[in-house]
Order: sequence, then structure tokens, then C-alpha cells
Amino acid sequence: MRAALILAGALLMAIPAAAQPPAGGAKPQDTEIYSPVPPVVTPGRRDADPPSDAIVLFDGKDLSHWVNTKDKAPAGWKIQGGILVVEKKAGNIETKETFGSYQLHLEWLEPKNIVGTGQGRGNSGVFLASTGPGDDGYELQIMDSYKNDTYVNGQAASVYKQSIPLANAMRPDGEWQSYDIIWTAPKFNADGSLKSPAKVTAMHNGVLVQNDYVLTGETRYIGKPFYKAHGNTPIKLQAHGDPSPPISFRNIWVRRLAD
Repeated sequence: MRAALILAGALLMAIPAAAQPPAGGAKPQDTEIYSPVPPVVTPGRRDADPPSDAIVLFDGKDLSHWVNTKDKAPAGWKIQGGILVVEKKAGNIETKETFGSYQLHLEWLEPKNIVGTGQGRGNSGVFLASTGPGDDGYELQIMDSYKNDTYVNGQAASVYKQSIPLANAMRPDGEWQSYDIIWTAPKFNADGSLKSPAKVTAMHNGVLVQNDYVLTGETRYIGKPFYKAHGNTPIKLQAHGDPSPPISFRNIWVRRLAD
């Protein structure tokens, strides 16, 4: 009898906790939630295609969603064969609409046989929040980092001068690159002080390059980053003044996320 009791006790201890009867009459239904029901979003046929709730910022047809950053005049960049080509003399462009937190997809192309070195090679950027004229805001770097050395917190997929990318996922010149970005906008108190910082997660050509990185402020070419209070902001594309041929963009769309 003693041997049987010991065996029974051993078997009971071997039963996984999840398989043991719940204590106090608890039921599986106690932890089941039925509302609110998530909205239905129809995905694109390919992962890069805009889903049903996306705002398509550029589809190869026009620049109706964009203006010049400096004076809000019509964007002066060129559309050639359904591709948006940077016009460096026209300056930066930004969206007419403003955004808080969002999901962004864009594709960009470094020209074939591009020349130059370091930061002078196919330089541009996507400013995840444009906070003023020029290069004010928070920049995810765009440039040719395929076999092209530069400071690592300024190469492609870096949060410029802040966060080194987790990997260099560049394709060669003349091949399309993609960014898929989750931007969490910063929040500010009524007195202008920072309530919660900005964060970014980014994929470059399907490779994780920024993993929920917490920004220490707006990105700056010279000096330390800092925050200044702002609300919803445009998304900005940079017309960098480097001497290399201009880069191109296509298939840009955004989905608003709850703040």
C-alpha cells in the first residue's frame, strides 16, 4: 500500500500545472475577452502593398500629398516613369497631413554606378517627424552604405547621430531598398516638458535594424540631441546637398496608430 501511495504521489507531481484542476472553481472563460473587437484591415496582395486603412502618400501618379518644407509651396521634385526623383535645388518636401504615431512603408533607390564616398554618396533621409524648416526633426538616415564606409551612427538605417543600426542590410546600387517603420511619437506635458520619449522600430529590406530604440531628442548634425515640445507633425523627405546623383522613391504609405 505504501509503495502504491508513493507511486500515486509521484504521478500527481508529474502532471503539468496547466493540467491540474483550477483552484477555487475558476473556469477558462474567466480570462476570455470578447470586446473591443479589433478592426478588420484587408492586407495588400504583397506585404509591400498598402493595406485597406493606409494613406497612400505616393503611388507614382502625383505629389498631391506633399509640399515644399520651407514655404509650403507645391513640392518641386520630379516624377519620372512613376518614380519620385529628388530635386536637390527644390529642397526638402513634407506631407500636407500631420501624424502622431504610425506605421510607414517606403522604397528608395540609389542610382546605378553612383560615385562618391562616405556621407557624399547617395545621401538623403526620412524625417519621422518634421518639426521645422530645413533638417529639424527626427531622421532615419538614407544613403548608400553598400561597401561605403562612414561613421556608423550616420550610415543607412541609423537614427542619425544617435543609434547605430543592428545590421547593414544594404542591397547594391541600382536595386530597390525598403524601410518598414513603426514610429511612436513623443508626448509632452502642458508646460512643454517631456512626458514620454519617441521610439522607433525599423526594418531595412526585411532585416531588423532598430528595435524599439528610445530617442534622446531630435537628431542633430552638430551637438547633442534635445526635445522641444510639438504636436502632430508632417513626415519629411530630405533633398541632401551632396554631389552624387539624386536618389528616387516609390510606394510610400502610412497607417495611423493609436497614441
